[in-house]
Amino acid sequence: METTPLRAKILDTIIRKSTLKQKVFDNSFAAFNTLKETLLEMASEMDDELDGKLDRRVRLEYRDRGKFEAQLQVANDILIFQMHTDVFEFEDGHPIWQNPYVAADRENSYCGLVNIYNFLSDSFKFNRNADEGYLIGRIFINRERRYFVEGKQQTSMRAADFGRGELDRDALIPILESAIDFALNFDLLMPPYEENKRVTVDQFNTKMDNSKFVTGKRLGYDFDIEDI
Repeated sequence: METTPLRAKILDTIIRKSTLKQKVFDNSFAAFNTLKETLLEMASEMDDELDGKLDRRVRLEYRDRGKFEAQLQVANDILIFQMHTDVFEFEDGHPIWQNPYVAADRENSYCGLVNIYNFLSDSFKFNRNADEGYLIGRIFINRERRYFVEGKQQTSMRAADFGRGELDRDALIPILESAIDFALNFDLLMPPYEENKRVTVDQFNTKMDNSKFVTGKRLGYDFDIEDI
């Protein structure tokens, strides 16, 4: 059977895109492993610096949660770093399309993704499964390990600077420190009275573990990533 022009185009697209996306995934996974190593080092160093300065129960603790997740507990906060296994492209209105590095080669825009979430440590300690966490940052990594960051207080490498640097340990430290700093200063607000004025008997009698009493740092309030 003769290969038609359309079939040849399809085969070429499969080869080109699968190769590209595999390269993006491999670089993202390598960068995520570097992130894990950096988190572990930072947790150990900062914990040593805090030794003797506060209650032993308040520590920094790193935990590897599997191939695509890592956790850092800092006092009453937990930061979870989660690598998505897919490769993404950006919507038409995203600032990335104004970047000269992307304009020179569209394939530079395909990125892997690491999400940074902030939760209360008590949400996990007491199995409050309905509690809310917040996406406070996102790291994007492309086929050349170039990166940029979106999120709260993340200013080290924005979309306009994409293509100028690789995501290595030195680049990760300010990203991680900014995430930790934001989480520590992102305080738990008392929910509005109207949000909690009615409670069912079931909430008290059948769920004594508090799992039905939803808690989140901005429960009942808007949470906007206003600085993206």
